[in-house]
Amino acid sequence: MADTGMTTWEERGKPATLFKRFAFERYGATRDFLDALAALSEETGLHPQNINFGTTYVNITLEAVEGGELDEAVRAFATRIDALYSRAGE
Repeated sequence: MADTGMTTWEERGKPATLFKRFAFERYGATRDFLDALAALSEETGLHPQNINFGTTYVNITLEAVEGGELDEAVRAFATRIDALYSRAGE
């Protein structure tokens, strides 16, 4: 897997969101990450507000619940996504 160039999630605008780009060396790793993200979303009941992806990257935006502030549940979800990325392509 390639380095994202970002060590943390970027906080953006209103409503409050978190954004991060994940880069991969090959499509298989990208696909594995997306499949794991789908399973995590089903497990937690939390879903990214936006997912944009190509062959070797995935952009994810997480939005605060009901347009409020980013809470611990959203931040914990972001941390778990990071953990999925660290295991992608293994």
